[in-house]
Amino acid sequence: MDFDFLPKLPKSDLDDRTFKDLVEECILRIPRYCPEWTNHNPSDPGITLIELFAWLTDQMLLRFNQVPRRNYVSFLELLGIRLNPPSPATCELTFYLSSAQPQEVRIPFATEVATVRTETEEAVIFTTDRELVIGNPQLKYLLTAETKDNITQELLHDCTPSNFQWQDLDETELFEQTMVGNCFYVILEDQEDSIEGNIIALKFKGEAARTTGINPNNPPLSWEAWNGQKWQNILRVREDDRTKGFSFNEIAQPLEGADVILHLPQQLPITSFGTSYRGNWIRCVYTQTDADQQPYAYSPSIVGLAVNSIGGAIDATQCIRIENELLGVSNGKASQVFELQSKPILERTPDEHIRIKLPGEKSENWEDWERWEEVQDFAASSPEDPHYTIDSQTGTIQFGPLIREPSQLRQQTYQRGRIQPLGRIVRRTNYTTDNNLATYTPPAAENDGSVALELQYGKVPPPGSEIYMMAYRTGGGTIGNVSKGKITVLKNSIPYVKHVINYHNAFGGTDSESLDEAVLRVPELLRTRECGVTPEDFARIAKEASPLVAHTYCLTRPEHTTAGIVRLLIVPQKQNLSNFDFSGGIKPSDLALDRELKTEILNYMSDRKPLGVQIKLEEPEYVGVSVKAEVMLEVQYNNIRAREKILSSVLWQIYRFLNPLVGGFEKKGWDLGRPVYSSDIVAVCQKIPGVRYLGRVELFSLRKFGDEWLRDDIPTQEIDPGSLGLICSWKSDNSQLASEHVIEFI
Repeated sequence: MDFDFLPKLPKSDLDDRTFKDLVEECILRIPRYCPEWTNHNPSDPGITLIELFAWLTDQMLLRFNQVPRRNYVSFLELLGIRLNPPSPATCELTFYLSSAQPQEVRIPFATEVATVRTETEEAVIFTTDRELVIGNPQLKYLLTAETKDNITQELLHDCTPSNFQWQDLDETELFEQTMVGNCFYVILEDQEDSIEGNIIALKFKGEAARTTGINPNNPPLSWEAWNGQKWQNILRVREDDRTKGFSFNEIAQPLEGADVILHLPQQLPITSFGTSYRGNWIRCVYTQTDADQQPYAYSPSIVGLAVNSIGGAIDATQCIRIENELLGVSNGKASQVFELQSKPILERTPDEHIRIKLPGEKSENWEDWERWEEVQDFAASSPEDPHYTIDSQTGTIQFGPLIREPSQLRQQTYQRGRIQPLGRIVRRTNYTTDNNLATYTPPAAENDGSVALELQYGKVPPPGSEIYMMAYRTGGGTIGNVSKGKITVLKNSIPYVKHVINYHNAFGGTDSESLDEAVLRVPELLRTRECGVTPEDFARIAKEASPLVAHTYCLTRPEHTTAGIVRLLIVPQKQNLSNFDFSGGIKPSDLALDRELKTEILNYMSDRKPLGVQIKLEEPEYVGVSVKAEVMLEVQYNNIRAREKILSSVLWQIYRFLNPLVGGFEKKGWDLGRPVYSSDIVAVCQKIPGVRYLGRVELFSLRKFGDEWLRDDIPTQEIDPGSLGLICSWKSDNSQLASEHVIEFI
């Protein structure tokens, strides 16, 4: 087995005898061991046997002079290398109630929801990460404003009814000047602060037979909620606005009202924005109209308002949670090993640990039992530390070992500690005096070092103790990366819950690490010891920080660097690419670096960077590309059905090629700063069956200025994104932007 990534150092052979040397050595031994054998010619059968066994020995020496794979793996075990366990996929599950309830509805923690089981595929089970409370929101304030930019007491106009009779309002206009940027705010409250992640139905009542001049199927409105960091869109699809933009179009009796279904974010803090209005803020903004939209002729008005919670959303992980599993009974010996019934084991949470019920313990309350802590190894464990280790791959739990060391080795360790007190000696502050290397004086040892010392690393469970694993999760793998709309089966019925669904793909699931992958990982780990030194180290560590990181780039050019600051460009992976539909590309907004991911990366890198170095995380400068191409088809494909199929295939290939995650010719993501040429599009499209050749190919760039994207009207044959730029392409909902690709058949 040869490892190309290792340095090629000269290696000495353990036995350098060749085939010729072995034959000659055997012939020289013939007179001593068999003097009557005098014919040593090559035709003699005995010489043939010598040559045969010399060839077999030569083959054995060839194997002997190489380090076999088994030995290499043994070296990895001595270094403490473990295979990384699988990571689970995550998604957001949305629960709907059969009807709004007067009291809170609670979806318990670890509720199991699965995909549909078929004859060929097992059901994939997801469990909720925490309890979901579907509360009872109450209307608190109704405010209007001329602009959404600044929220101050002076710019807000209070339209809250004085008697809080929301069902019977005076006619209230929602937009003061009927201009783009006008908005109104609905501020909610809940006595138990339990409407985070809720799905609410805002019921608006309007006057009959009134129109506002807009296209009711495409109103120029945006519904948003403040999640503590930014205003987040909360209208999932336009069909959820059943008021048709407050036009109440096709509603027989508008006075009964129509609902706007809003999906509140899971982070919904109580905010005041420096005003006297305090609560959970929701707003509706009058946005810029597109080509197929009509503006409001005059402001819509309402005469009633109500709110109810009809469901809620919560994060879930692909796993099965097992609780209160009895591992066994301790025999009082060191190095005890137990195995969990299920494996592999996912990363433990604070409530997933071992508790031991001591002999004679009468309490059945597990909180009264002794709690033990998981450690990575026993190097720093004293004989009184309740520690254990878990192998996530095999589900093996081990307690502290008893090590026998020669007293001479102990004496030498003590002497080195006296000379170099800050060396590799582990100072254990909670050791007893007899077991602390920092204060221990070893007994006089004989010169041969025959006296053996027994050292206990980690506490041993008392004999007869019952060992319980309070909880653990098993699962993970790419099997959890299921498509949207597939997680619909509630494993256990919950009162008032009608159905459940995932509106987005589950992503983040990876299989467990193989031995070959570990072999490639270890040399890099040994060179840096998880410490960032070179730009490649910082990029690698940032990518290891979270499974949601797709690509990382460490800036090295002088114009982009500052002393003491490491700048990293992060490309998040927020889509399940195994089932992703590339027919519309990926929008740059889907690749935004949010605060949660940034915090996770910075926390992971804080212990793996040199002291005094500052890490700065940024997004690449995404540059959009719109392609206009002429395609000539083969004669047998020149029909309507074949054209539609080839058109779909061409668009799919171009969107996938111009992709920051999986784009480029190697399909590993577009390289930072790499330009795109019209010849690249030709090379991609000519691989599609049915395409004979491409005629004129034009590229149009899209760049972001402030909060808006602008398209260059002048075509070009090359688009250079710059040293910090990354090429992408997508189909925008804004028809004026024209970011989609245009394919013409000739």
